[in-house]
Amino acid sequence: MCGIAGWIDYNEDLSRQHNIMNAMNEKLIARGPDAGGFWFSEHTAFAHRRLAVVDPVGGSQPMVKQYDGKTWVITYNGELYNTYDLRCELECRGHSFTSNSDTEVLLVSYIEWGTECVNHLNGIYAFGVWDDSESRLFLARDRFGVKPLFYALRGSSLIFASELKALLAHPMIKPEIDSEGLAEIFALGPSRTPGHGVFKNVFEIKPAHYALFTRNGFLTDRYWSLESAPHTDTEEATIEKVRFLVKDTIERQLISDVPICTFLSGGLDSSAITALAAGYFKSSGQGRLNTYSIDYTDNELYFKPSSFQPNSDAPWVKRMSEEFETQHHYITIDTPQLVEALVDSVKARDLPGMADIDSSLWLFCREIKKGATVGLSGECADEVFGGYPWFHREDALSADTFPWSRSINERTKFYSEALKDAIKAEQYIQRRYRETISETPRLPGEETLEARRREIFYLNITWFMSTLLERKDRMSMAHGLEVRVPYCDHRMVEYVWNIPWTTKALNGREKGMLRKALEGILPNDVLYRKKSPYPKTHNPAYEKAVGKLLLEILSDTASPIIPFVNTEYLKASIQASSDYGKPWFGQLMATPQMYAYLIQADTWMREYKVSIK
Repeated sequence: MCGIAGWIDYNEDLSRQHNIMNAMNEKLIARGPDAGGFWFSEHTAFAHRRLAVVDPVGGSQPMVKQYDGKTWVITYNGELYNTYDLRCELECRGHSFTSNSDTEVLLVSYIEWGTECVNHLNGIYAFGVWDDSESRLFLARDRFGVKPLFYALRGSSLIFASELKALLAHPMIKPEIDSEGLAEIFALGPSRTPGHGVFKNVFEIKPAHYALFTRNGFLTDRYWSLESAPHTDTEEATIEKVRFLVKDTIERQLISDVPICTFLSGGLDSSAITALAAGYFKSSGQGRLNTYSIDYTDNELYFKPSSFQPNSDAPWVKRMSEEFETQHHYITIDTPQLVEALVDSVKARDLPGMADIDSSLWLFCREIKKGATVGLSGECADEVFGGYPWFHREDALSADTFPWSRSINERTKFYSEALKDAIKAEQYIQRRYRETISETPRLPGEETLEARRREIFYLNITWFMSTLLERKDRMSMAHGLEVRVPYCDHRMVEYVWNIPWTTKALNGREKGMLRKALEGILPNDVLYRKKSPYPKTHNPAYEKAVGKLLLEILSDTASPIIPFVNTEYLKASIQASSDYGKPWFGQLMATPQMYAYLIQADTWMREYKVSIK
């Protein structure tokens, strides 16, 4: 994994713009701590920061390749899981290679297939290729947006980068937001409209899209989408296919020339990855697999079972580690660390995020990096296989909005009237919701409830999953840790997309079909353990700490958050400190997380010198 940046301008000489490109690249050092590089021509400037994972010697970037008297240059962030297959095919087509890196395979794929190269890729990626003979730039992003790629058009310039902070290091791009940007932060956030960069006239290459920039202008196009079709496999064949895809995907993603580990919560998704990875390590003579789990100081004293979190993770982590003989590492986070890291996680994401859900992951990844450079995580299984309560509950299915943010009043009650008027939260949310619903790939003749669940799946894949993937990328890459997400393999998502709900929820269980496919791989007690969400702190000290910090912010009349909140209502709520409130985003973000989110918003406005236009 790496960080990339670039600048193209057909009307200016960029060959001497080293200072600007260096400033952009310096913002990406955390993503690529191992090396940095640049490539300049008259109208093109590329920058790259490298995290060496495969072929540390041969994969330096930007990489230049010459073929038939023509020149191509690539700056690339990502990992290809079908590198070997692609290399063999390209060699059969007459190409040769000077390294073992996936970077070279990707660049040669572009040389061979041009814009069609993306249809051959299995992996997570964001990259730019400069075709010198055609004088054009090609940008592309993986099918689910695991890897980020932001851009801005300013005059005759196109500027792109892995992260917003790198874009903002360019003097043409200002940290300005308008009413729509405010709505992204205070109505939708921590979700973000696909393609929206929040800052004014800043955008993101959408997942499964590519872009071309030439002297004639800039255009984007979609190269992949889900397709709805009748599922014709028998139940037995479906289970076997899912089992194969899970195993094949995980084993492909265990390729690394640096230390690799798995995240282990003791739940179904991470346990399956750990079990298969541990078996792969053993069979290939790699010794014991390193696994990591997160918990919080004194959590066992305050944990209260609920319908969506019936038991704590710790005993299940121990059960899995012992069963598969992993070298397990317990990471325990205390409340002061969790609150302090709210600031660090904003700097990592460049936006307000998922409050302590972000800051805990930031701290977790910092500790993992001390022993590993690559990790496998269980993100995306719930969105792909239907694990969340809103796939099952009638009230959520029938709600005519995003199912994870139905309680809009739970957040807007903290806002000032001026902010409410500016963002018109309910209308903005409805607009984005309707846009997404209209894109849902339909299956003609599908019965009403099944069609609605298809909509819910599409909403989850394009919105909720994207939010979690963004969180995982930023919090991990802030420490130079590459995290892979096997359940996001496009082959698996394509196949599972059309499996009927009765099969997905086999035996009336959430992810019942996935559980069935994993029989014999996991112990039955782990296999049929009820779903538990990402571990969070249950210590009441956290709410007190974020409340105290927010009160300090509110007492400073210069705080940038002041014009956007109902100060008196917030103060009264913090001092009452008794109502946890309904979740206003997902299952875990309630009143304490609202306080933390506002702290993050204030931090963001201060640190990034955000101005409202």
